[in-house]
Amino acid sequence: MANGDVTAHRGVFANRTLNLRTVPVVGYDMDYTLIHYHEAEWEGGVFAHAKAALEARGLPVGHFEFDPTLFTVGLVFDLERGNLLKATRFGRVVRAQHGNTLLSYDEQRDVYGSTIVELSSPRFAFMNTLFELSRASLFCQLVELIDKQTLPGVGSYADSYRVVDEALTIAHQGGALKAAILADKERFVDLDPGIAATLNEQRLAGKKLVLITNSDWAYTKEMMPYCFDRFVPDGETWRSLFDVVIVSANKPTFFTETNPIYRVVDEDESLLLPHYGLLEPGHVYFGGNARIVEESLNLDGGQPLYVGDHLFGDVHVSKDVLRWRTALIARELENEIRDAVDFADQQVELEAMMAEKVLIDREQARLRLAKLTSGGDKARTRELGAVTAKAVRLDEKIAPLARAAGELGNATWGPLMRAGNDKSLFARQVERYADVYTSRVSNFRRETPFAYLRAARGSLPHDEASAASD
Repeated sequence: MANGDVTAHRGVFANRTLNLRTVPVVGYDMDYTLIHYHEAEWEGGVFAHAKAALEARGLPVGHFEFDPTLFTVGLVFDLERGNLLKATRFGRVVRAQHGNTLLSYDEQRDVYGSTIVELSSPRFAFMNTLFELSRASLFCQLVELIDKQTLPGVGSYADSYRVVDEALTIAHQGGALKAAILADKERFVDLDPGIAATLNEQRLAGKKLVLITNSDWAYTKEMMPYCFDRFVPDGETWRSLFDVVIVSANKPTFFTETNPIYRVVDEDESLLLPHYGLLEPGHVYFGGNARIVEESLNLDGGQPLYVGDHLFGDVHVSKDVLRWRTALIARELENEIRDAVDFADQQVELEAMMAEKVLIDREQARLRLAKLTSGGDKARTRELGAVTAKAVRLDEKIAPLARAAGELGNATWGPLMRAGNDKSLFARQVERYADVYTSRVSNFRRETPFAYLRAARGSLPHDEASAASD
């Protein structure tokens, strides 16, 4: 790589200062957090099972195909217009796709020039996690059928989103997909030996660890040994890493409601009995709620840290409702940061040209005003023409670099955390709800369980002016 730390993509990035030494309890999600999957295989499997569910409804989707590279986390469904959107932190749309076709700049401006994407509106739905890649693919292809009026029984784009949601629920809960994964774990799972070591060091540092997953016990008890037992110390298993295991947690309501909790009393048969009182170390529980975790693990005034990949179900709710500390796992950051490191020299060149463009634009504005106040003086006109020609030449140099910068991370949608020169809507949600974010759990090992993760000094538009005066 050109320039910078070659391990930059494995960093832990702080939005708010987090003293890991004071964290008494760390809760972990499982899928796409402790266990990573090969996205093309996992989401391809979800897509195939959901597609089968749509075919069972009589929908003509046999020709649908899945390409995970066409989409990324952090996009927004416009259920009113059948579009997929990339927006800035302020909700301004910078890129839009209808069905399988990207809107041109003029089309996008005409449709969204005065529209602000508000995630609280029922018109919009947010892609929070990698689980959404198959949803985006199905939705966009269904939009194509709606426009051709070849989708019987589906009367609107919002209806198509609902139909996709039902099909995805069948895919995730029907059992066939998980059975396929369990039968061929090597194909689906991307092993990371550093995660077990990270969790073991957190345990040695005195932290209590809790697994809180929406997956059921039958799936969890097969996947966790495959991913962890080969990497834990001799004589131990993955169960040695956790004080408590909670399956079928039903997040996000796990964090917001007081759902009943059951103890798994026969781990082979997954038999359950109602549980009353505090949680007991070493056991597996079904359902429950975050309050009982807080009561059972003796926080001593400290705040738990919850680590998950779902921006809403894991991070938003645990932060917003319980004020737990939060860490977002976003594996797609790795490729994005690698791309940015490789692009570093061009980025310096681009920024230099953009700074020059600011000066030229300012000069153009001054000359336009001077031309007006001088009554159309020919000298001013010639001078303005020369500066305008200079601006055009500079724009021609800027264009390919700006286009390349806009394709970092994903060729269609660009960087996950940026939307043009602004932060993306996804970045805004990460800033608001994730105390720290990183690409994988094992990155915490570089920091140790005693690290003091400091947030970077936030930038403001006038910082540039004060820096220039130095």
